[in-house]
Amino acid sequence: MHIGLIGGIGVAATMVYYQRLSAALAARELPLELTIVQAQARDLVRNNLADERVAQAQIYAPLIDRLRAAGADCAAITSLGGHFCYDETLALSSLPLISAVKPLDAFFVAEGIGKVGLLGTQVVMRTKLYGQLGQTEAVALEDEIQPLGQTYLDMALSGLCTDAQRDIFLDAGQRMVTRMGADAIVLAGTDLNLAFDGQSPDYRVIDALDVHVDVLARLAADEMTLEEAGADQ
Repeated sequence: MHIGLIGGIGVAATMVYYQRLSAALAARELPLELTIVQAQARDLVRNNLADERVAQAQIYAPLIDRLRAAGADCAAITSLGGHFCYDETLALSSLPLISAVKPLDAFFVAEGIGKVGLLGTQVVMRTKLYGQLGQTEAVALEDEIQPLGQTYLDMALSGLCTDAQRDIFLDAGQRMVTRMGADAIVLAGTDLNLAFDGQSPDYRVIDALDVHVDVLARLAADEMTLEEAGADQ
């Protein structure tokens, strides 16, 4: 199956999607059919903070049309923060959409995880992953959502993580585990790999990107249908 990605939001996350999808198909000794289009991170940040869902969906729609014209069978947004306008995008989309949020709840249940701590954009943390976790409790550091979200955006826009930013995220995760009883910390922002790759904190870390990539890889390898993947059309 030909996978279409809306990338650029941000660039570092897009590169990780490309690398991990390529590796997953190479491990299966299968070719990867993939097309990536470029959205603009600053447009997404502006619309996300202003809750301009329709405006962002109207940016995504022609990009999805380009993916369809290139032969893609489905589309995915390479940013959990970019899912804030998912329903509005679905209404305009010319391709089935593969959500990065929907597979998470089932993954947590399968792993026996009852409570997760969230790191990501302000909206992701404030809405507890858009309220789409039906079987898993999500927590965040409520009094620190704004500064944590800003630190995340600064990192995502630069494509780099400073030592100080890394320490902020690692410490926030530790406090959600120690003080709030989180069973695991979810990297609910696709650029957080910049902070956590190569680190070994004393708690379980789940990269939401990995769960999304696994679904996309299985689709690309024709191991599941769009219906089985929970595609929205």
